[in-house]
Amino acid sequence: MKRDIDIILRQWKLDKNRRPLLVRGARQIGKTYTITEFGNTEFHELITINFELNPEYKECFKSLEPKNIIDCISLLKNKDIIEGKNLLFFDEIQECPEAIRSLRYFYEKKPGLHVICAGSLLEFTLSQENFRMPVGRVQYLHMKPLSFLEFLDAIKENKLRKYIENLKLDSTINDAIHNKLISIIKKYSIIGGMPAVVKEYVMNENLNKCIILQAMIIQTFRDDFGKYANKVKIKYLQKLFYAAAKMVGKKFKYSHVDREIQSRELKNALELLEKAGIIYRVKKSRGGVPPIDFYSNERHFKVLFVDIGLMQNICGVSEDILIESNLLDVYSGAIAEQFVGQELIAYQEYYKEPSINYWEREAKSSSAEVDYIIQIGSKVFPIEVKAGKTGRLKSLHIYLEKYSIPYGIKISQQQKLFNKPVLSIPFYLIKYLKDYIYDINKCDA
Repeated sequence: MKRDIDIILRQWKLDKNRRPLLVRGARQIGKTYTITEFGNTEFHELITINFELNPEYKECFKSLEPKNIIDCISLLKNKDIIEGKNLLFFDEIQECPEAIRSLRYFYEKKPGLHVICAGSLLEFTLSQENFRMPVGRVQYLHMKPLSFLEFLDAIKENKLRKYIENLKLDSTINDAIHNKLISIIKKYSIIGGMPAVVKEYVMNENLNKCIILQAMIIQTFRDDFGKYANKVKIKYLQKLFYAAAKMVGKKFKYSHVDREIQSRELKNALELLEKAGIIYRVKKSRGGVPPIDFYSNERHFKVLFVDIGLMQNICGVSEDILIESNLLDVYSGAIAEQFVGQELIAYQEYYKEPSINYWEREAKSSSAEVDYIIQIGSKVFPIEVKAGKTGRLKSLHIYLEKYSIPYGIKISQQQKLFNKPVLSIPFYLIKYLKDYIYDINKCDA
């Protein structure tokens, strides 16, 4: 399955100053598959050590000296490990913290050897108080579920993706093409971006089988709870896991999860689910002032689920409703807000930890909330996920006036349109909204 991260991996391979690569992300988003395909196609030979399946390899890391480690692996595998020809892949590396520590010395003493690591629950090892990460010696890559554009590739709609990539600010989109893309977005909202589910759909085009597979993945996430929480905490994780999927688009309040559970316990559970990559916090941030993350408020936030397909599965949204309805009418607009948030995260730089924000003004006479805000150049722009016309975007206009921002962005099922000060784009153009804002600025200059 083709992934956009493949381009980044090839760039890393050719970089003479590369560091060992640590691929991070939630379970079952395709880390092992992608790295394995990369190793098999780009190198003479891929050498994989899975510390969960083959714990005996942990003994190779009693010494952190790369030469000793390589010699040990070479003897156990009965294979030569040659710089420039082999990719050394440490999978489920969280099972061997010493292997993570050794990456520093691979960088310093064996810079010619290509080393990639991945692990499903890696974040928990990295966050342990007594764990010393080789800072500055390792390059991170953050992997996410398939984006909508990757989904188009997967279902063999390559021409549609190329069409989207070539659209300009002033391009006219044929209504038939627009309608087809919107129908595929509705399908993506059911299937989601988990690679196994997408593969199932590509092979059989059976949505019921996809929904069953989603339920299995959800159960896998639940089974993981025991790996990073004690028995007492598991019940809080289970409560929050299902509640979070149903709270997308709403201001998060612990009392809405369960009034009988202390917020302290739910806060700890929330942090664990964040580390597992299952949820993202959409943090409240000051508008108009970059950098957004610097001014974000940790106490006030909304949540996004890792994948729209898993989210709608937990919420019990029928595929018939998703196919036949306006996305903004489904589950009080939460499906659309999840889609937009997931896309905004998907197209962030792979080398940076994903981050997303919203804006809110609380006033007795005139409160206002903008679904998302993003930084483009030196300005922070508001994004509203709406079905209505520009005149109904009250919060967006309040934001523009308050911070003297020239343009706002509306994302919906409607056609692309720039009616100053609002740039309206359909859901399938989210990746290119920054390009369109730059083009508008050039036209106004």
